[in-house]
Amino acid sequence: MLIIGSCSWKYPSWEGLVYDKDSDESYLTQYAKSYSSVEVDQWFWSLFYNAKKDQLTVSLPKEDSVLEYASQVPEDFTFTVKVPNSLTLTHVYQKQAGSKTISNPYFLSLDLFDKFLKTLEPLASKISCLMFQFEYLNQDKMKSLDEFLLRLKNFFSKKDCPYRVALEPRNPNYLKPEYFQCLNDLKIYHVFLIGYYMPDLAEYFDSIEEYITDYTVIRLHGDNRHNIEKITSDKWDNIVMSRDPEIHAVVKIIQKLMAKKILVQLNVNNHYEGSAPRTIQKIQGKLIS
Repeated sequence: MLIIGSCSWKYPSWEGLVYDKDSDESYLTQYAKSYSSVEVDQWFWSLFYNAKKDQLTVSLPKEDSVLEYASQVPEDFTFTVKVPNSLTLTHVYQKQAGSKTISNPYFLSLDLFDKFLKTLEPLASKISCLMFQFEYLNQDKMKSLDEFLLRLKNFFSKKDCPYRVALEPRNPNYLKPEYFQCLNDLKIYHVFLIGYYMPDLAEYFDSIEEYITDYTVIRLHGDNRHNIEKITSDKWDNIVMSRDPEIHAVVKIIQKLMAKKILVQLNVNNHYEGSAPRTIQKIQGKLIS
């Protein structure tokens, strides 16, 4: 009832830890010998604004990349895939738009989602979940939780997706019973983000536990990525920021969910402690102790 993987796999500093630098096999093929799942986040970065031309463009997965990933892992390996941010951004990122406020016409676009699903067909048998990651939505981007839920209903009630879908909102005030009930009504799931200024899962888990049905995603993300990047200098082979008390609490929650026959997808980011493989090893030890 537990699937553990990391958030991406393309880290040369994992050589000697996950990868053999003398191997002729790809990083992904070697990764799949140690883990049964991985998160694909590279297709998330998809919405681009050209200020000179005042033009928006959208990038979708390339067929050769999708085929390559499918061919490099065993049949029982699974991917959790972030959908393109062109589907989840209400507005163009301010750092791209500058002083302008530019609405994103592709936000929760059924047509764009259909095109994205088409690109994933070579991976179809290996997709565990599609994750919709939303940024923090201030009132200029989304007036209220009610409006957000209405937008979700309008989108997901019109589209039958062949894969599990899980939502990762980054508004702590959205984590209310009406949000979780809406997800249940739409037969989609929630991503519990650990870090990034979201509340401590242990503090609110009891209040929403009843809404967790048969599947959920937990992402160990970490807080300020820039701080830990300064410490690691992009070398991700050791824990540099231990989060043992929080990990202990998360493990207890995972065990509770597993006991209820709820499938848990746990994705671990290098930015959480400094090395996703080391954190995963730590969690696995706590689960069997």
